[in-house]
Amino acid sequence: MTPYVVDTNVAIAANGRSTHADLQCQLACVEKLEDVCGQQVVVVDDGGLIFDEYKGSLNFAGAPGVGDKFFKHVFDHGYNKTRVRRVLITPSSDDRRGFEELPENDLDKSDRKFLATALIAGAAILNATDSDWSEQEALTKHLEVTVRQLCPQHAKKPGSS
Repeated sequence: MTPYVVDTNVAIAANGRSTHADLQCQLACVEKLEDVCGQQVVVVDDGGLIFDEYKGSLNFAGAPGVGDKFFKHVFDHGYNKTRVRRVLITPSSDDRRGFEELPENDLDKSDRKFLATALIAGAAILNATDSDWSEQEALTKHLEVTVRQLCPQHAKKPGSS
């Protein structure tokens, strides 16, 4: 069973609100989050950086969208190691790294917590609409972190090949 670090954009796309994700992408995110909540392990950082980002975009009530349901799942099972795994990542004073676990990189600063968490946990990252992950493919491959693109049609910036 593959543990997953879920980028916030996946839950936002699953909610179908405030997103540029098309219906095909939204459905892929809904299906994957239902699977993750039902039988997979979600990985978050022990310091709460990922959870805090979720909190800024998702609803604690677990409704009305599947992304909100996922957020409630992470909250409700946050200390059940068979459902949500917490790993320690270490913020770095080196702005070129972001976290001690990472080499110097050009990844968006807001995404570094997901990468450091996935690296430490041996988890795959789920992405829907963030082109940064495809732009930083050399970095993720170097670190041997898999990024699963749920919406490849949104994984690259418009006009890029």
